[in-house]
Amino acid sequence: MNRKVTALAALGGLTLVLAGCGGGDGGGGSDEGLTILFGSSGDAETNALQTAVDAWSEDSGIDVEVIPASDLNQELAQGYAGDTPPDLFYMSWDQFQTYASDDYLEPYAEDLPNADDFYPALVDAFSYDGQFFCAPKDFSTLGLVINTQLWEAAGLTDADIPTTWEQLQSAAERLTSDGVAGLSMGAEYQRVGAFMAQAGGGLMDGDTVTADAPENVEALTYLQGLLNAGTMQWPADLGAGWAGEAFGQGKAAMVVEGPWISGALETDFPDVSYRVVELPAGPGGKGTFTFSNCWGIPEGSETADDAIDLVEFLTSDEQQLAFSDAFGVIPSTESAAATYAETYPENEAFVAGAEYATNPVSFPGAADVVTEFNNGVTTLASADPAEFLAGIQTQLQTAYDAAQE
Repeated sequence: MNRKVTALAALGGLTLVLAGCGGGDGGGGSDEGLTILFGSSGDAETNALQTAVDAWSEDSGIDVEVIPASDLNQELAQGYAGDTPPDLFYMSWDQFQTYASDDYLEPYAEDLPNADDFYPALVDAFSYDGQFFCAPKDFSTLGLVINTQLWEAAGLTDADIPTTWEQLQSAAERLTSDGVAGLSMGAEYQRVGAFMAQAGGGLMDGDTVTADAPENVEALTYLQGLLNAGTMQWPADLGAGWAGEAFGQGKAAMVVEGPWISGALETDFPDVSYRVVELPAGPGGKGTFTFSNCWGIPEGSETADDAIDLVEFLTSDEQQLAFSDAFGVIPSTESAAATYAETYPENEAFVAGAEYATNPVSFPGAADVVTEFNNGVTTLASADPAEFLAGIQTQLQTAYDAAQE
């Protein structure tokens, strides 16, 4: 088994016994059409994609099979390992660098007609070795979601909307009561890291590993103070599976989450009233993360031209706005996102965050270190932030050095 197949097996959690399998030997489609493999958030997304693809097929005369994956990473890895990858697929931000570095992706995005309209942070997320590889299909950022009933009950007004860490701490204190935490967020880098950015830090600064930087220590020390004061609690400590559930149950008055919370609340907690504002700025300014998938195409695929034409259709402003209407995602182009913000003013804060959002660390091998970060941060209340980050520094440096070999 060669290095590429081994890497993909690890990505998909697979144990594969294969011979002579290489990457980039073309998509799994045939003269009869294309295949799309994607991870769906539910029926709304599946139906919307099917409708869009049907419209393109009617115009192009090319049939497309739309396949919702039960485990996208695993099924994509299996397809590549068996030399039958799909012709088009969702490629997540955290897996992109590994696939691109192993020559599994066609670098087509910079030649798209709307290449210059994608948000710069999204272009950066899906660029490898200076080349823009695959078109972002949509995106999300993090915002501060506020339960307006609890907010008003605590005597808070619009003037109290937190724009700084100090104001966030004050609001969380006033919102905390028996059985209700003023603030909650996932105990994970994908949330905590946004506060590191607000402090002016991050796990990486260009090509330099900076996990143990004083800015990051400051961010974790700030969050530790909220935890020890009882004004912030992790979802698990509130008996919830994620922050959105704690919020919907009225156990958290504010949470740090993305636009996907809207659909979850509408479905499971329709009586909860809320608003979304931008995350408060820290000592280093504003900071949030952007998360996205791109439309991946196998390197050297015989169906690449048709797949690229389909991507052009799917990433057009008109079609992205149709997806927004169907299942709430934010368009990946600045022009369509502006229209989205006007159409859905309740989500304007998420769109505003795109102007200063950064991408979570995602080079090959970083995912394992992020897992260690997530495991460790659950005990942040009693940890030494500097010592914890020093350990992450060592692990991340080792992973980064290995990725450069």
